[in-house]
Amino acid sequence: MRMDELRTRDAIAAELRALGLAAGDMVMVHAALRRVGPVLGGADMVIAALCDATGPDGTLAAYADWEENYEDLLDEHGRVPMWWRAHVPPFDARWSRAVRHNGAFPELLRTTKDVVTSANPGARIAAIGARAAWLTADHPLDYGYGPGTPFAKLAQAGGKVLMLGAPLDTMTLIHHAEHLADIPKRVLRKEVPFARDGGTEWRTIEEFDTADPPEGFADDYFGTIVEAFLAGGQGRRGTVGEADSVLVDAAPMLAFAVEWIEANAPRA
Repeated sequence: MRMDELRTRDAIAAELRALGLAAGDMVMVHAALRRVGPVLGGADMVIAALCDATGPDGTLAAYADWEENYEDLLDEHGRVPMWWRAHVPPFDARWSRAVRHNGAFPELLRTTKDVVTSANPGARIAAIGARAAWLTADHPLDYGYGPGTPFAKLAQAGGKVLMLGAPLDTMTLIHHAEHLADIPKRVLRKEVPFARDGGTEWRTIEEFDTADPPEGFADDYFGTIVEAFLAGGQGRRGTVGEADSVLVDAAPMLAFAVEWIEANAPRA
């Protein structure tokens, strides 16, 4: 690595501001850290730069989910057989690891000092900053991408979504749009173990299917929605480090996504 390729926390913060992040912003970040390139101090300095760009009144969030690793045990009714139940590690909102296939960023943020997390396992959000507690509070266990969730709050609060080198089809806010859109949806139910003071508590959670796209849509259709939004002149593209990045305002992105989904859903 050449020294002229090494970026600093200050340089990353400046590039984030040039992209459109500003003091006081609430921003949900999806990041592919390797695409950012070498940063002095590593990934922790990327998080620090994000906090610098949004300032002491800002809030930084990431979609964390959790590394559950027991779904193969579920029967057709979403239940775990009795002989396996004692062996399944329970979900702890604060300490359970973020899901691995979303990259390193959510787990790095989850383990950052002063972070708070929401209580819904599959839709869990990790956040830090001035309004982190408000953003993550009272996350419904059923329909974790619907009203009253951190995704709804992000849009209501005038927040933003940053795709920091991350593929556009990973924008989790669009799961909220799926929930709101007037289209047929598949309902899933599954048992989830929760870590409680008295031991493990099993609870059945109900959710619209977010693992597979709605009928008639391609697997990567989130990316198509975001590209269409950008093509309409909304949002901003830029480079942060070496990462091609996109910044959008959550409320108009959400409204556009709901309208797009309803307009492109197969007709009965």
